[in-house]
Amino acid sequence: MSDEHPPADSKLTTSKRRWAAEGKFLTGRISRPETERLPPGQHLVKNWPVLDLGQQPVIPLDTWRLEVRGLVETPLDLSWAAFQALEQSTKVSDIHCVTTWSRYDNNWNGVSTRDLLDLAMPKPEASFVMLTSYDGYTTNLPLADFAAEDAILATAWESLPLTRDHGGPMRLVVPHLYFWKSAKWLRRIDLIAADQAGFWEKNGYHIYGDPWREQRYTDD
Repeated sequence: MSDEHPPADSKLTTSKRRWAAEGKFLTGRISRPETERLPPGQHLVKNWPVLDLGQQPVIPLDTWRLEVRGLVETPLDLSWAAFQALEQSTKVSDIHCVTTWSRYDNNWNGVSTRDLLDLAMPKPEASFVMLTSYDGYTTNLPLADFAAEDAILATAWESLPLTRDHGGPMRLVVPHLYFWKSAKWLRRIDLIAADQAGFWEKNGYHIYGDPWREQRYTDD
């Protein structure tokens, strides 16, 4: 294609420009030096501890679905095959659990949350997301954090399919928040206008969960 005749703007590129102009997906996070890589109160581990609500749902891939709905231009209802057909991304990030462990340099493969949002097209009034998992777990976070550059809907960890105990076949990973915000066994993503508390947020955990501010519990 000639450079003299660039492709016409699509709804997607127009929306991306609007998001950029509004700072829609800017979280205000900054790069931290190595000496500040570990959040306060955390300790490093080499393994990956398993935490859940006491059940690990079995989700056959032929019945797996992911819905994106609420304040979006294009609601999505994706099968596993359709999800796998989306553009795939690789991310490397540290993770931090509210129970005080952190693990560095995790390699993830899956679908970037930004790429998923490009398909769903958030409406201007969408400011938060509510996540619902196959085990009934829910958690909330601002849309800007869900759409962080390193956030990913992960299907593989360290080049291997994500195991069921760690949220497989697919989980969310939002590395800059405590890991309870990175819902396992993700089933539905609702874009909403006002913040709402999820499971742990209703049971004493902080509404936001920034590890560097030690926002572990409601009054932190």
